[in-house]
Amino acid sequence: MAFETSAYLRKATSRAKSDVANKLVSMFLHEVSRKISTLLQMNVADSDYAEAVSVRFGSSCCYCRNPLEPDRASVEHLDGMNRFRAGLHIPGNVIVSCKRCNNEKRRDDQLRELKLASSGWASFLSHDSLKCENTCKTCQYWKLIWPNFEERQTNLRSSLTSILEFRAKYEKSTLMGLKCRDSLHEELERLYRECQAFATSHIKGSVDRVVEDLELTKAEGSA
Repeated sequence: MAFETSAYLRKATSRAKSDVANKLVSMFLHEVSRKISTLLQMNVADSDYAEAVSVRFGSSCCYCRNPLEPDRASVEHLDGMNRFRAGLHIPGNVIVSCKRCNNEKRRDDQLRELKLASSGWASFLSHDSLKCENTCKTCQYWKLIWPNFEERQTNLRSSLTSILEFRAKYEKSTLMGLKCRDSLHEELERLYRECQAFATSHIKGSVDRVVEDLELTKAEGSA
């Protein structure tokens, strides 16, 4: 299938304002994460935490369980750090996945409402080809990873269980993240809307002034 250059460029251009708002959301969630980590006296950067992740998942992706490679690995937030999932960069929510699973999981992470599970990561691992339409891209992804139905079912359940057992060791931080989830959602929606409004009004005004200057310069040059 040929690459659709024009469609790709149109999509990238239309995303610009949302990208700015999403960056602000990420900055806010990281700042909240720093405050919570200070209260817990526990940080994702601690060597003990890194060792715990390594012991549980080894050098494999936490989802597909394939070997990780330095240029194809991603820091994975189980509860995504966006305005829908309101995940935080705190112990119990941060592990390592392959880039492909990280990208595929975004389809669930970016849904306002989840149908298969209460969290994005659990929803991602619930696409077993039994609960969705045949057109579901995430189900199709897991079929590519594990073509055999029984193997796919077993491995999806195993990955789900492994993550649940890991998160159970960080119950205090996980509960703290859940406790502030409602207030986080309210603040994130407000920040997102305000950032979009800023991009629409203030940036437009600045652009208009720059274009006006260009038009004046052009007019002076042709005089």
